Amino acid sequence: MKKYLFFIITSLLAFVYWQCSNPISSPFQITKNISSADKQLVKSAELFGLNLFKQVNQSAGDTNIFISPLSVSTALGMVLNGANGKTYDEIKSTLELPGNTQDEINQSYQNLNNLLTLIDPKAIFESANSIWYRQGVSFEQSFLDINKTYFDAEVQALNFSEPSSVNTINNWVSEKTKQKITGIIDRIPQDAVMYLINAIYSKGTWFYKFDSTATEDDNFYITPGNSVICKMMDQKNKFDYYQADNYQAIKLPYGNGDFEMLVILPSSGTDINSLINQMDDSYWNNLLAKMDSAEVNLWLPKFKIEYSITLNDALKVMGMVSAFDDADFSKMRPEKDLFISRVLHKTYVKVDEEGTEAAGVTAVEFTRSSVSPGNNEVYMKINRPFIFAIRENTSGAILFIGKVVNPNQ
Repeated sequence: MKKYLFFIITSLLAFVYWQCSNPISSPFQITKNISSADKQLVKSAELFGLNLFKQVNQSAGDTNIFISPLSVSTALGMVLNGANGKTYDEIKSTLELPGNTQDEINQSYQNLNNLLTLIDPKAIFESANSIWYRQGVSFEQSFLDINKTYFDAEVQALNFSEPSSVNTINNWVSEKTKQKITGIIDRIPQDAVMYLINAIYSKGTWFYKFDSTATEDDNFYITPGNSVICKMMDQKNKFDYYQADNYQAIKLPYGNGDFEMLVILPSSGTDINSLINQMDDSYWNNLLAKMDSAEVNLWLPKFKIEYSITLNDALKVMGMVSAFDDADFSKMRPEKDLFISRVLHKTYVKVDEEGTEAAGVTAVEFTRSSVSPGNNEVYMKINRPFIFAIRENTSGAILFIGKVVNPNQ
């Protein structure tokens, strides 16, 4: 049913199983192709992901955050098929989508999703979609069929008045994320009539694994004068690396090199939130273009993040306003009596000596209105707040992106 698949940016993931752990000078030689149309849409997803990350960070303060732009954008991509008029235009603009037809947009979601699923035979990357609606409430069959076709969405009617419906939906989420996210909803409001859900799961091992026997307790400086003890991994190897005046950046590859973690470490005295605010697509792509192979002495803390957020406010600031109030989802229900009440987002990531395991879930709840350094040796000790992203190389899609302020939080 799936062809190739789409987007991000948007919950954050695909990782890979890596059997190679010995340093080699040029480990990744394979060139893969992606169509120009899909590249254009991935660029839009990149913009959406960076904008969403900045908006979430505005209200996060000095706490860890981790989102999956891919998961959010996929869920909203399904929503787009039910929107009309101003509501459609605002969602499309918020997703930074170009002037493509809706069929082209759906096809590109399908294309990129399949690319991420198939690009690395050692990878574990799974993406699942579902639509759950209240028994007795009718929806346009064409809306359901389009999401079945392009997003491979499971569609099921439930008696939302039964408490077991919450468990049914949450059990689906738990299954699709390998029990890393055990639920997305805590209740079903009386006037809720539909949930569109995307779930992503990915797991992969580092291309260059860390030696677990070398992991030691070390200081991580939340602020210059406030530190916590964390488990610090370390190794020396050749990585793509770049150093600017106010940050260091490094790519840590997974599997065959199709997926990677990009870590950005602000320099001492550089505020991490100010750096995040500078990140647009030009800043991001300029950073990536300047990275080059270098021998790096690397220290990276082990960490695990479980994160949860309601994205309503962030999406409204980004321009998606009418969907939450004066909405037009007439392609979903001709009665025009639907609006989005909550966009719920949960993520999980664990980084250790072996690699990374991550998951992301986005649920859109609908309510019915009443109704550099070249080969020179480099030192990079990540012992203060840092930014990290999990991305795919061929498309450039950002699958997950986050900020670590305290690895023990």
